[in-house]
This record gives sequence, structure tokens and C-alpha cells, in this order.
Amino acid sequence: MIPVLRRNILVALVLAAVAGVVVATPPFDGLRGLTLDVLTGLRWRILGNAHPPRDSPVVVLALDEETYRTPPFDGTPNITWTREIGRVLTDIVAGGAAVVGFDIVYPTSLEQSQIPFGDDTLGTRVRGLDRDYLRALAGAARDGKLVLGQVQHSDQPIQPSPGQRVAVGQQRNIRPLNAFADSDDVLRRLPLSFTVDGARQPSMAVELAARAQRAMPEWSDADGLILAGYRVPVSVANTLTLNFDGGADSIPTYSLADLRACAEKGDKEFFKRQFAGKVVILGTVLDVEDRKITSKRFATAPEAARAPRCVLPARDVAGPVRETISGVYVHATAVANLLRHDAVTELGRPAIAGVAMALSMLAAAAALSFTPARAALVWLGGALAWTAIAVAAFRDGLALPLVQPLLASLAVLAIAVGYRFMVADKDKRLLRQSFGLYLAPAVIDRMLSSSRPPELGGEARTVTIYFSDVAGFSSLSEHMKPAEIVAMMNEYLSAMTDIIEAEGGFVDKYIGDAIVAVFGAPIDDSAHAAAATRAALRCRRKLEEINATTEPFKSRPVGQRIGLNSGEVLVGNIGSRRRFNYTVMGDAVNLASRLEGANKFFGTSIMAAQATVELAGPDFAWRELDWIRVKGRTQPVRIYEALTEGEASAEQRTFAGAYEAGLARWRAADFIAAAEHFRETAARDPAAAVFLSRALEHAASPPGPGWEPVNTLSDK
Repeated sequence: MIPVLRRNILVALVLAAVAGVVVATPPFDGLRGLTLDVLTGLRWRILGNAHPPRDSPVVVLALDEETYRTPPFDGTPNITWTREIGRVLTDIVAGGAAVVGFDIVYPTSLEQSQIPFGDDTLGTRVRGLDRDYLRALAGAARDGKLVLGQVQHSDQPIQPSPGQRVAVGQQRNIRPLNAFADSDDVLRRLPLSFTVDGARQPSMAVELAARAQRAMPEWSDADGLILAGYRVPVSVANTLTLNFDGGADSIPTYSLADLRACAEKGDKEFFKRQFAGKVVILGTVLDVEDRKITSKRFATAPEAARAPRCVLPARDVAGPVRETISGVYVHATAVANLLRHDAVTELGRPAIAGVAMALSMLAAAAALSFTPARAALVWLGGALAWTAIAVAAFRDGLALPLVQPLLASLAVLAIAVGYRFMVADKDKRLLRQSFGLYLAPAVIDRMLSSSRPPELGGEARTVTIYFSDVAGFSSLSEHMKPAEIVAMMNEYLSAMTDIIEAEGGFVDKYIGDAIVAVFGAPIDDSAHAAAATRAALRCRRKLEEINATTEPFKSRPVGQRIGLNSGEVLVGNIGSRRRFNYTVMGDAVNLASRLEGANKFFGTSIMAAQATVELAGPDFAWRELDWIRVKGRTQPVRIYEALTEGEASAEQRTFAGAYEAGLARWRAADFIAAAEHFRETAARDPAAAVFLSRALEHAASPPGPGWEPVNTLSDK
């Protein structure tokens, strides 16, 4: 057992170590990203969002489908909307917004258009179109409450138009908007800074969060960031891992169309109520423009401007759920993470390897200890438990390794099951196939648990021996064809064997119609005598049932004799070096065989020695039959007949009482009185009839002075 256990432990350790190291290597980094996606989806569906929308420090001003369909925006390109955007911007800043960021870039202006228009250019004809917009930009920028966006693109960044750049004071109020997806085109992290003209420049999100908190970003040599005392967790250099809420309303979204109408109405209080102290990000929220696949892809919902309304009625904008979100929510999420200090913390490769090794070790141990089905259930239970732990940890922004360890452990489970089938269990299967038809399952199980092949040898053990035989089988077989005899015996032996094995015994051998069985070996069973007695009673009832219902027994009913004896025997693999059998040897075995034959003398079906009766306990009803001396033994044996399990019936108690009284007078040598007692039940009790005949003989011819009440049987 120990060598096999050590081998299994070594195999499990090797498989777990290899799997843990492999999944922590760069080729499997895609699974690391998938972990973020899965945890984001599970957290939202199981736990919901941690923050109500009204508490969001960030809101979105959306150029949405409603805006494109509402006057005066409908039917005109959004480059012409600048005057209206400026009016709304002015009221938002006046309403107390902490800072406003633009996730939309207007790189050109109609005022700069050189397209001919009549005798002049289009730009000349619309001169002054952007004046109010530029004034709004300048006013907000002067108070430090405006950040325009630009897109870093090789050496030619996409920037706001020259007039806008001048209005906001050039690069002091312009920040990069770039976002980079992972190798699977999923956006999970956002850059913290960029190098522009040789200098470090914060990203749009960092700049907005810094201004909202009136703090300066502090950069470390390891591309880390400390902002207002918050050290941003960095797993990939110079990036923030986004912690998305689920659904579509975690960041309140306002439609430009409604806010423009609100500005037209002059409702300054609405702007104060909705935007005071907030970071506002202007961007597009459209079905076909600026869509991003993010780590929120399993937790999305239909997007819409569902924030409180000022003028326009709310619209039913329910639509299909997509795996993409509008890009403006990426920057809004990053700002919220920085302000709430809840950016995702990812663990490094050592932690991934460690968790993968632990789960893989569990999977390997299960595969090497249980059946494949049970091992799979153990793995599933472990996977669910670890997933629950990971989801709970992700509630606080800690991304524990999930997908990599689960896949590693699943692979180890499959490999370990294959190893067990191909290598570890090969010898066990061969042993079962070789001995399954010759040895009891309990014997084979014991061989397998000992982890050594069967060999010669035995041990002394106290067991109960069960001998049975079919009464009158020899005369019965004279009138049957061989095929009929075989079919009849197979039916009988199968039924009896099923009962014996169900009660914990094993069949040692079949000798023609006889059965030799053992209770208490090879598996230890302190109740072996009770089990053997119960089996004998069940076998008797089963034979009565077969005789009444099944051919050919119904036409040719048979009887049964069973002998039980308990005692110490030698049990083990006994035979020659080339051929042996798991069996029992000893005087107790011989006595059980003699008791089976002694049933013929008393006309009984189940006879047991006193040792078995004492060990069987009080759960059975017995009657004492006699003291006998069997052939081959000098010491007499006290024998009993098994009546039933539990309380004896009234008829059984009557027979037993009369028999007990007659036996007492018999042993007192009062043969006439003994005969009277035996005569009471002799007509229906074969054992009483036997003693009646013996009592009458002794009454007619009394024995000599040396007589003892022991019946010596000359036959086996």
C-alpha cells in the first residue's frame, strides 16, 4: 500500500507542478485576460454593482441617437453642433462640475473650410460659427475645468482644430485618449501616461481624476502612479486595469439634446443638481461608432441616456445586448476607478502558478483516489468553491487567478485519469479479470488493497463456516438429463450465492450441489456468526419460494441441509506454487461439514454448533437438539436448530417446549417420560419423532450403567 501511495503522491506532485508552471507562462496570458472578463460578468450577475448610479463621481454627456434625431441637431453634421455644445458646456461648468473632458475630437472647423461657395469659400461664409464655442472652451479652460482630447497617431497626432487649441491654452489642457487592446482585441487596461515631445504626459483619465481632486500625479521609476495618496496597482507597466461595473446605468448618461433644451430653458438649478462636483465626459453613445470590446463583455446591457431629464421626455430605447460598449465609458470607468481607489489588482505569475498547482493537486489526488465520475465531481466542487472565492475577492477589486488554474486542473484531471487507466490500474484490472469468476469480490478487493499479487500463505482467524447440500440430489439426478441438471443447479447455486454474498460471506467453493462459504474473512466482521445464521435462514426461505414458483423445482421440489460452525481456522491462499485458492482449513471446517450431514439424522434443515449460537447473539430463536459425537472427533458437540430470526412463532414455541421437556427427561435416563413428551409433536416434528423412537428402544432395553446422553453418529 505504501509504495503505491508514494507513487501516486509523486505523480500528483509532478503533474500539478508542470501544469502550474505552464499556465503561468506568457503563451497563456490570454487566459489571464479572460479571467477579468469572467469575474466581471459573474460579479455583476451574482452580487450586482457595489455603487448606485447616483453616487458615481463621473457622468457622461452623450452625443446619442436621440440627439441625432432631435432639432436643431437632426439633419446636420455634428461639426456644426459646436455652438450648442458650448452653451451646454458653459452651464455645466457654471453648475459646479469639477472638470469636463472631451472624448471626441473636432480636428477641423467649418470656418477653415476652403471649399468654394459662390464667389468665396465656405469658411468665409460661416465665419463666426465657432465663436461662442471657443469662448466657452476658453472660459472653462481658464478655470482649469476643461480637458480636450487628442489621439496619438505616429508623428501626426489627431488634435483639436487650431482655434480650439489656442482657446484652451495649447497642451496645458489637451491630453491623449489612446487605448490599447490585448492580443485578443479586448480592451482591459488603459495607459496611465504617454510620452509627447519627449515629456511624460498624463492620459485623459489621469488628468481628469487629478483635477477633480486638485492633486498632481506622482510617477515612480517603475511606471507606477500615486494620485492623491492612492498608489494605482500596476500589473502591466504604465497601465490601469479597468474595474467595470456591470449593466449600462452604473455611470449616469445625459443626452445632449435634453441638456441643450435645458440650457435653452435657462434651468440653472438642474445643472447644479446633476453636475456639481462631478467629472463630466463628453462622447458619442451610438450603435455603430466608437464601440469597444472590453472586459465588461459578459456584463453589458442596452446603453441609453437614462439619467434624470430636464425638458425632453424619456424615450424607450431598449435594444439588443451587445458585447461592445461605447468608448466614452472606458475613460469614465478609469476616472471612477482612480477617484474611488478601486482599480483592479492583478496577481503575478508566481501567484497564478501557485493557485494552479493547488487546484491541480486536488484534481490529481481525486483522479488517483476515486472513480472518474467521482473525481470529476470533486474537481467540479473545487472549481465552484474557488470561483466563489474569486468572485468574492473581485468585489474588492482583487482579481485572483481563475481561468488558468481551472483549465490547468481540468487538464491534470484528464491526464491523471488516463494515467490511472493505462498504468496504475492495469494490474488491478488484470487481477479482476483473471480471478473475478473464481474468487469473491471481497477477496479480490482485499488483494487490491494490499497492493500485492496473491501468494501462498494464511493467517489464523475466527470465522463461521457455512456448509450446505441439496437433500436427495443423487436420486433426483437419476431421472434428469445432464443439461437439465446443470440448468437446475445453476439456478439454485446463483440464488443461494447472491444471499450469502449479500450477508457478507464469500463462497469458497462449489462441490457438485454443495456450497462451502465463509463469514468473517477476508474482511473482518465481528458479527460473522449472526450473518451466517441470517444467510442460512434466508436461503431456506428462498428455496421454499423457488420450489413453489420455478420450474423444474416446482415439479421436483428439493430440500436443503445447512451446517454452521464457528471457530479458529487457517484462512488464506492455500495450494501448490502454481495453483492455489483462497480458502479455509481447520477442525472447525470439518465440524461444519459433519453438522450439515447430521441434519439427515434429525430431519432438520439448519444445524449449528453451540459456538455459533453463542456468537450469533439474541436476535435469533433456536432450539437445542442434542449432544452428538461426529465421525472423526472424540469430543461431543452441543447442537442447535435455527428456527427463525427474531421471536419464534407460537407453533415453534410449542414444538420447542415439548422437545426441551423430552430432552431433559432423556438426559435424566427417564425414557418413558421422555417418550411421552416427544410423542406430543412427533407427528409433525421429525426431530421429536427420532427421539421418540430412541426413547422407546431404551425404555424396552435400558442401557448399561456407563450410558451417556451423547449420540455418536457413524455417518458423515
